[in-house]
Amino acid sequence: MQVMVAGSEEHGGVERYVDAVKLKSTMFRQALVDKDIASLDLDTFKGLCTFMATVRRRISHWLNEESFDEMRVHIVALFQDEEHIDNRIGRFCDQFPNDKKHRWVRDLAAELLHNADPERVPLMNRWIWDAQANTGVIREIWHGENVDHMKIPVGDGYGTYLMLREELSQFLSDNGVFRDVLYYVDVLCAQIYARYICEQGGSYLRADFSSPEDPMQHTRRLLGLDGVQPGDGRTRLKSIDGEAYRIDDSKLN
Repeated sequence: MQVMVAGSEEHGGVERYVDAVKLKSTMFRQALVDKDIASLDLDTFKGLCTFMATVRRRISHWLNEESFDEMRVHIVALFQDEEHIDNRIGRFCDQFPNDKKHRWVRDLAAELLHNADPERVPLMNRWIWDAQANTGVIREIWHGENVDHMKIPVGDGYGTYLMLREELSQFLSDNGVFRDVLYYVDVLCAQIYARYICEQGGSYLRADFSSPEDPMQHTRRLLGLDGVQPGDGRTRLKSIDGEAYRIDDSKLN
């Protein structure tokens, strides 16, 4: 937490990060909840993808009208409330190949649900906790002996992420944070895993996260806050031929 507070001072303080995360949530809610999700169009979806760091590098195949028509059907089903969140995410992932190239699909489902309704759905990305890989924020803050050489006996269902958020919310409250706690939790989690990337990131991580220019670079990237360069609309979202997409800033207002 101290690193997060100190590192963000150069960029206007941690409150500015929290405000950015809140704004991102507002954008997702407007696109996925306030409007009829069945009418979600490709351009709007591209705009959302720019704010999902672990998704935008791998989703290019679906960023055309024909493929997105299928994707939209799965997204609509993801937001149907009659089933438990774990079941909805599982069903969404089942619509795609079960291989390493498509592990980003879990992050897509988690990001869409969380950003559209952060109070109900905690951040559930793989970098928060990946039980299969035994990596994530939970490992970095787990208390125990020889943590680096043990399999942490915790599943990666909704209950785990909810309990983590409750624990970190209490920690933040104990340290004087009483407003926007849920958003502070997101920034704190990103800071925790960003530190792991800096200290131990291997070749896979380095492919997605280059050497940081400042202490908060990876934190911003994990939160998707580096997705758009203001002014020219250029994004970090790539088309299938590798060209960067540009989006109209007005679509994000």
